[in-house]
Amino acid sequence: MEARIHQFLLFLFICFWFSTAQNDDGTILRALKDSMDNTPPNWEDNPDPCSGWDGIRCRDSRVISITLASMGLTGTLSGDIGQLTELQILDLSYNQLTGSLTPRIGDLKKLTNLLLVDCDFTGPLPETLGNLENLVFMSLNLNRFSGSIPPSIGNISTLYWLDLADNQLTGSIPVSSGTTPGLDMLTNALHFHFGGNRISGAIPEQLFHSNMKLIHLLFENNQLTGTIPDTLGLVRTLEVVRLDRNALTGNVPSNINNLTGLFELFLSNNLLTGPVPDLTGLTSLNYLDLSNNTFDQSDVPSWFSTLQSLTTLNMNRTSLVGRLPRDLFRIPNLQNVDLSDNRLNGSLDLGSSQSNQLQQVNLQNNQIDVFQQSGQNSIVVILVGNPICMESGNTGAEFCSIPPNTDTPYSTQPNSCTPTSCRSGQISSPNCRCAYPYTGSLFFRAPSFSDLGNSAIYEALRSQLNDFYRSTQMPVDTVSLRDPSKTLDGYLRIIVQIFPFADNQRFNRTGLLDVGFSLSNQTFKPNNTFGTYFFQAANYDFTAGASGGNSSNTGVIIGSVVGGCVLVAILVLAGIYVLRKKDSAERTTHESSPFALWDENNGSGAVPQLKGTKAFSFEELSKYTNNFSEINNIGTGGYGMVYKGSLPNGQLVAIKRATRGSTQGGLEFKTEIELLSRVHHKNLVSLVGFCFDQGEQMLVYEFIVNGTVKDSLSGRSGFRLDWIRRLRIALGSAKGLQYLHDLADPPIIHRDVKTNNILLDERLVAKVADFGLSKSLGDANRTHVTTQVKGTMGYMDPEYYMTNQLTEKSDVYSFGVVLLELITARNPIEKGKYIVREVKEAMDRSKELYNLQDVLDPTIGLSTQLKGLERFVDIALRCVEETGDRRPTMSEVVKEIESIMEVAGLNPNAESASNSASYGYTNKGSEHPYTNDGLFAYSGDHFPAKLDPK
Repeated sequence: MEARIHQFLLFLFICFWFSTAQNDDGTILRALKDSMDNTPPNWEDNPDPCSGWDGIRCRDSRVISITLASMGLTGTLSGDIGQLTELQILDLSYNQLTGSLTPRIGDLKKLTNLLLVDCDFTGPLPETLGNLENLVFMSLNLNRFSGSIPPSIGNISTLYWLDLADNQLTGSIPVSSGTTPGLDMLTNALHFHFGGNRISGAIPEQLFHSNMKLIHLLFENNQLTGTIPDTLGLVRTLEVVRLDRNALTGNVPSNINNLTGLFELFLSNNLLTGPVPDLTGLTSLNYLDLSNNTFDQSDVPSWFSTLQSLTTLNMNRTSLVGRLPRDLFRIPNLQNVDLSDNRLNGSLDLGSSQSNQLQQVNLQNNQIDVFQQSGQNSIVVILVGNPICMESGNTGAEFCSIPPNTDTPYSTQPNSCTPTSCRSGQISSPNCRCAYPYTGSLFFRAPSFSDLGNSAIYEALRSQLNDFYRSTQMPVDTVSLRDPSKTLDGYLRIIVQIFPFADNQRFNRTGLLDVGFSLSNQTFKPNNTFGTYFFQAANYDFTAGASGGNSSNTGVIIGSVVGGCVLVAILVLAGIYVLRKKDSAERTTHESSPFALWDENNGSGAVPQLKGTKAFSFEELSKYTNNFSEINNIGTGGYGMVYKGSLPNGQLVAIKRATRGSTQGGLEFKTEIELLSRVHHKNLVSLVGFCFDQGEQMLVYEFIVNGTVKDSLSGRSGFRLDWIRRLRIALGSAKGLQYLHDLADPPIIHRDVKTNNILLDERLVAKVADFGLSKSLGDANRTHVTTQVKGTMGYMDPEYYMTNQLTEKSDVYSFGVVLLELITARNPIEKGKYIVREVKEAMDRSKELYNLQDVLDPTIGLSTQLKGLERFVDIALRCVEETGDRRPTMSEVVKEIESIMEVAGLNPNAESASNSASYGYTNKGSEHPYTNDGLFAYSGDHFPAKLDPK
């Protein structure tokens, strides 16, 4: 009876607290809701924003993500947003939000993604944007922002993606001075997108320097004046440069030839003078447009035929004189040549072995008097306005008229089925199923091709999109593309229709949010053929469950209940609930104390001491994994099965489920949840929760897509780890171990450091995982733990193996083996050979790269690029000394790797870039990351995609 009274009083307290207390972030979200219209219906029905509000993700009752792309929101963004101080992602793209961007946005110090694409914001950009010290993505394009670019943006050292294109920004490009910041300080940024504004003045020389990592520099269609600074040639990482449609003057700097990795160069429609630039060094160039400038009269450049990667050559109105060489038309991938309105003369001979991709040669308004026709007859040649077309007999020739556009517009065709007749608003998909697709336009800012009629190119893009949505398990059935065209800005526009699964016919809000976010956040990455893009969405008015009408604001009602009749009613109901529903009360007690049945005698130890980790019931995890279905099974290890799941807030998780009835791993289970609940570092795996219910032991981690370092070294992950990436992986994992040794209280020894237990998130940031064998020193003054030897052969410290004394230097030894594995891509023990002994026997410190060329992984890069490799080998071999007292500490290892990175010209404080930095990334899809016991790490549900460092 006494227990019932306690239960009754506890329940009354909970009821009273629930009726009077308001979650701070919940209150803020409700205030934000009041400033907007057309918010999701379940924002009305559910009093707790962290329990199912569409687009809201929380951690420990704090809002960390707001993703509301394409929700049809109207209204303004209230300054209350600044109070959500734990917010990491804010995506309000493709809505109709108006007004200015509140200066309170700068209070979101933990924000990593600020995505406000294609809204209708106006006014100046607040200077407080520079306070977003952790920001990685800033996409504010396709609005009506005015005023100048805030110099304070230069303070955001973490910024990778800066897109302010297609606004109404004015003023000059800000650079730093002794007292003010500027864009030249963004040394880790890979993307500068400023096209389609009204930015004026000269491009400052200070903007560019050799420490920058830019790959995309887009200032097209502005009002820039002055010369192109010589310092542009210092940024050797550049792949796309668009300075077209400005008023730039002077000569093109000669050191632009240093940009040997440049794919696209657009300098057209300026006032450039001097000689036609010599571009001999740009051997990777696909697309070149120098049209409509006032260069000095010049002979046809000899470097034309050296650009063997060209697909497009546009140099109309560039004062060219002379005869075109036949070698120009032998460039293997050449598609389009426009040299109209020049002074080209003599005979035109396309040769008999021209590119089989050549579509059109436009030479109108030149001085050509002979045309030797040979080779492919399908090539369109335009010679209108040349002497040859004034000769009798040629006036009616096909090449003496401007041909009509005969290209058949591309449209995705049905997949071997007959399109069905659909009701109004529905469209038949490529799989011949009626549905309401999510529609919009993809704009590619610098495609590498000009042949708009090549259907194979669009089929390849469609295949990439379909593969992407399948791999992410979004509710997408298929994708359709149609009507590719060029805009006035030279962008390639393609209309996209994304179809939901057939049994739904329409996207629900969760599915729509995921698809919208994948495009606003650049999570989908096309290959280099298409390059960088932006998406512009059409309204989607067909959301499943959208017609709910307005319901009462339950949260406001509950928040106002503080007494009177309502409180009395709650107390009465509470009494009835406790006294008559004993079983339910017991279940509630169990849920609030998930270790009530924890058995110390089953090998699991005493009740774990946890900090903020969520306890899930078996029923919850069963629901999140579709009853642990086979399709959700993503891996198998000695511990058991691993399943992919989706929480109600949309977060993807990986659930590690122990084999039913097995006592193996009981202690490891307890150790892992205890350790992971109290260690928090960007280079350590993050635990979401666990399940200890119905005889089950499950660990719930954030989901990862890029697998283990072992997978990457073996090639299973589908991307290449060059020297730079390996240095960053080494540093990240070293920092994770340093945290365990030096900053965890008490210190922690991992005990199983290996490449299978180092994971890579979407930005290839290394995270140390799998703490099942870890040991705590218990007392910060202790130097070792005497324990049974456990670990993985090949990585194990021989001193620990001989003495059973585990120390922090045991992790250092294992990490030294990891460092050697990073440069050799060999297993620690392979065909009876030990990697440590093999490196020591092969090395010769008197020779280049220590004479290790035969031992190094051939995919790591050229020897001239391996700056600092000798020092890297030195620190690795110091780590694998026979005795611990001769090994460095992890703190010393971190400092040495940072020093090596500085020697290699890298910023050791910069993270790996986002996946969208490299459009050449491919995921082979043949293996899933979770195929071993070294499990789980991920830095956000949809975080910037790669972001793949260059």
